[in-house]
Amino acid sequence: MSTPGAHTLAEILSQPRCWSDCFKALDEKDQLGEIRGRFASGADWLFVGCGSSYYIAQAAAASWTYLTGSRARAVPASDLLLFPRLILSSSAPCQPVLISRSGHTSEILKAAEYLELKENIRTLAISCATHQPLEEISTATLYLLPADEQSTVMTRSFTSMLLGLQSLAAVFGKQITFADALRKLPSLSQAVLDHLQPRIQQYVQSHDFAHYVFLGQGPFYGVANESMLKVKEMSCSYAQCFHTLEFRHGPKAIVSNDTLAIFLLSDSGSEAEREVLEEVKGLGGVTLVVTNAANGAIQRAADFLVELHLDLPEYARLAAYVLPGQLLGFFTGLKKGFDPDRPRNLSRVVILNDKD
Repeated sequence: MSTPGAHTLAEILSQPRCWSDCFKALDEKDQLGEIRGRFASGADWLFVGCGSSYYIAQAAAASWTYLTGSRARAVPASDLLLFPRLILSSSAPCQPVLISRSGHTSEILKAAEYLELKENIRTLAISCATHQPLEEISTATLYLLPADEQSTVMTRSFTSMLLGLQSLAAVFGKQITFADALRKLPSLSQAVLDHLQPRIQQYVQSHDFAHYVFLGQGPFYGVANESMLKVKEMSCSYAQCFHTLEFRHGPKAIVSNDTLAIFLLSDSGSEAEREVLEEVKGLGGVTLVVTNAANGAIQRAADFLVELHLDLPEYARLAAYVLPGQLLGFFTGLKKGFDPDRPRNLSRVVILNDKD
């Protein structure tokens, strides 16, 4: 009988190597250049996903706007299907990107069919698998095959697809320096991950919390959402996510010494975010802070501090910010007696029965 969580932990720890393999796969066939030649740069970009893929969409849309200067937004596939006029109401051209690890997710396939066949809009898919339905419907597909997983819960597929879309944005925005920075992330992150695993494992073993709150702003909001989902999926814990500064507008009422508040601190908004960190600490919450480098005030307000020390641009660090949340969810799940490889009530792919 296999060790509980064996696949999931191996896939979490494989991420730096997997990222390197994905970059090689992108470069070998010049996938990014080929896609750049097929799609116009003047459109509004629309990133569409479900679950973790929707949170990739959030981080990718923020990165796209930052790197290209073009408007971009993220939407869940369900909103596109149920309220299409709210999504496609603009007179500007729309360029959808459909995100699916497996290429089999029902709502993404329906979204692809709606866009391609009914709206006559050409779509770009991104997936970690080949020979799947999504590639047959979409106009083009960006493949990140090394990132495919055996586990139900998305880990390396999340970070790899995010890096793939950031790399594509760098190509469209002609951000050569940023593209080079992304390719430095795997080697720099390996040391972070090696040091982080035992620290998170030990912290989880010595602490218990009733609920978890993940906080992030701007490009870090999608990463915070994904981190929240990892804790919820793997440990069946009560977890929420908010924009950091929005947390003080009502949600802070839940804070107690049973609350673990996880702050993903940016560089751009660090001072304002630090004030919320100190406020939560003052209300009796326990704080876990993920940041690139902490000043004295952050060090004093953090009960558990993760400093990445990545000498990279802020947006190039996004994938690394999800690593603590993945490990937190994994080890919390094990402690509570769950098998992260077989999360409760979940399947690897959401395939719906078609009642039409």
